[in-house]
Amino acid sequence: MKRFVLDASVTLAWFVDDPMPSYADRVRQMLIGGDRGVVPALWHIEVANGLAVAQRRRVLSSADVDICLGYIDNLIQALECSTELVSTRGAVRLAQDYGVSAYDAVYLLEALNAGLPVATLDQGLRAAAHRAAIKIVR
Repeated sequence: MKRFVLDASVTLAWFVDDPMPSYADRVRQMLIGGDRGVVPALWHIEVANGLAVAQRRRVLSSADVDICLGYIDNLIQALECSTELVSTRGAVRLAQDYGVSAYDAVYLLEALNAGLPVATLDQGLRAAAHRAAIKIVR
């Protein structure tokens, strides 16, 4: 069993992108196969916001969002949610040091603290992970 930090960009790609990127599907298959995704507490809010925005933009219907939420409910057993409080100062510093949003800095921090690779479709987060010597899930 492998563990990795799961970014919301991959999760949202399962539902919003058409077609689903092959990378996102590979990560999904890893989770279905027994690997574990480690997510910071903000992952839930980012995914919820992404689904709400997709519905507002009419990419997803209300029924589609309900299906997505059911899938996420089933996925929860393959996730480990970090409950550690993230330092605002630490998130700002990482965001400044790596040129990413504070949200992405939280994923970097999670990966750095746990010594885990990151699964992300976000090019800025990928570049920051590379600079921080964090591996990307392949």
